[in-house]
This record gives sequence, structure tokens and C-alpha cells, in this order.
Amino acid sequence: MAAKTAVVTDKAPPPLPFFSQAIKCNGMVYCSGSIGMDPISMKLVEGSIELRTEQALANLTAVLEAAGSSIDNVVKVNVFLTDIKDFAAMNGVYAKVFNKDPKPVRTCVAVHQLPLGTDVEIELTAHL
Repeated sequence: MAAKTAVVTDKAPPPLPFFSQAIKCNGMVYCSGSIGMDPISMKLVEGSIELRTEQALANLTAVLEAAGSSIDNVVKVNVFLTDIKDFAAMNGVYAKVFNKDPKPVRTCVAVHQLPLGTDVEIELTAHL
């Protein structure tokens, strides 16, 4: 059985007690979903969905770096929006971060609710 290792960094909001920020296993990093929460204030970033998308991706970048990987190694992204009308705004920020080919594969879905009443959550998988 493959060993799995939890990834922990204080440069991203801490996980709740029932999951890890990320897990490293078999040369991959599996990140939990991240919302636009500032890791210092522990509050959602106020303002636009673009600002919360930027923060969620910054949190995930910090987790990936703690794992010994990077945002450039991402292979799969799942984006959850509470309103699909926010797709273009989120995608504008997303495109700035994932600007190298090949782009990761991605799913984006609208959901009824997200934690703490936020409007965007992003989870991803990367290789080491």
C-alpha cells in the first residue's frame, strides 16, 4: 500500500479537524478545497469574486509549495460557484494563474451553498 503524507502550512488557512490541507501520495498532491479566506485574519476576503478567487488560488499555491510542488504542476482543477453567472469573473483570474500550456483539466459546477457563505471554492491535484 502506498504511503500518504499530510501537507501542512501556516501560509494557508488551517483545515478543520476532519481533513488535511493536502495529501502527498505516489508522486501526486491532492489538495482540499480552498475558499477565499485570508490565512492571517481567518476571514473571507471582502469585495468581488475575483478577489476571493485570487485568495483561494494563493492559498492553494502555498499548500502546493509546502508539499514541494507548484501551481505549474497542477493537472486537475475543480471549481465550485454558487452562481454560474460568476463564471467569467472567476475565469479571468483563473486564466492569469494557469497561463502555461498544457493547461490543467478542469470541471466547474454551480452548487447551492459553500462554506461560510462564500461564492467560490477551488480544489486541485498536482504532481510533485
